[in-house]
Amino acid sequence: MPETIPDNSVGIVVPQTLSFDQPLQLSCGRTLAKYELVYETYGTLNSDASNAILICHALSGNHHAAGYHSIDDKKPGWWDNYIGPGKPIDTNEFFVVSPNNLGGCHGSTGPASINPETGEYYGPDFPLVTTKDWMHSQARLADKLGIQQWAAVIGGSLGGMQAMQWAVDLPERIRHAVVIAAAPRLSAQNIAFNEVARQAIMSDSEFHAGHYLAKNTLPRTGVSLARMVGHITYLSDDAMGSKFGRELRTDSIKYDYDAQFQVESYLRYQGEVFSESFDANTYLLMTRALDYFDITEDYSGDLGAAMKQTQCKFLLVSFTTDWRFAPERSVEIVNALVEAGRDVGYAEIEASQGHDAFLLPIHRYQDLFSAYMINVAKEVSTT
Repeated sequence: MPETIPDNSVGIVVPQTLSFDQPLQLSCGRTLAKYELVYETYGTLNSDASNAILICHALSGNHHAAGYHSIDDKKPGWWDNYIGPGKPIDTNEFFVVSPNNLGGCHGSTGPASINPETGEYYGPDFPLVTTKDWMHSQARLADKLGIQQWAAVIGGSLGGMQAMQWAVDLPERIRHAVVIAAAPRLSAQNIAFNEVARQAIMSDSEFHAGHYLAKNTLPRTGVSLARMVGHITYLSDDAMGSKFGRELRTDSIKYDYDAQFQVESYLRYQGEVFSESFDANTYLLMTRALDYFDITEDYSGDLGAAMKQTQCKFLLVSFTTDWRFAPERSVEIVNALVEAGRDVGYAEIEASQGHDAFLLPIHRYQDLFSAYMINVAKEVSTT
């Protein structure tokens, strides 16, 4: 809990909800007749709506990207290091919109919502959604907010993939794309990690084929294991080594299977906390959306052809110890953009924290991000 809210915070924020009655045709072939999106905004929309920024969250993220929901909050939003007055995404300059993705579990319509056709939880009957579906739902949100074109669409990891989707599929509605710690498509290894996580969840005796909410229970063990697997991939070997090493929880080895090393205790704790706050069906859905993402799918696997559809300027950022989405994957995108003749900046940031580095206050990353966004703000003032 902050004793006082910092001056560079967006302060106390209140999530908002918009309802949509226009049916949304999904990539999977199904249609959502109606749905809701929960979102937060920071800053003020200018008179011509030219200073709007869209924040796209990663797999386990949500709409609460910055600020506090109450003075009693123990910590701020997940990207508070980068959104606020004087921060890289400066809310003195920009109007920031941060939605919870369709299919999420933090207020937007998803598997844990009530299906209006049945009066029961959607559960596993909620349709699979993709980055394209998120883009279209976010475009409708922009329409309702009076935003015809984003000054920038910004995201890390799965959020960065959404930013690419915007740039390729709705190029006229975006002036800048900031793509952080992402890839043009998942590798076989990444798909494999996601499948292990899904199997951990679906094998839990409390999963009940996805109908656990109707049974008034949760597949806590499965979700906890899925989170443990994911968390390992988000950190680097160096980060785990420096944080935990081989440190024991007690003075001696006990020769049993309780958590004896600090890293074991940490992973179990993270998994248990996550299992109480994140819906299992949403976790399945989000990992599948990651698996299905391929920015080249409409272009016969040709990344250069996909990038030729774009019109905006780009900033791409990668991190040296990110082995989930290694720098080489960002370089693929950069090379395709250069080939397409697009305006693109790229930086590989020296960081020991692995994939999670995109969330953390790393000075060179902050400086680079700030410099780029200052130029975006200058463009807004002359739009």
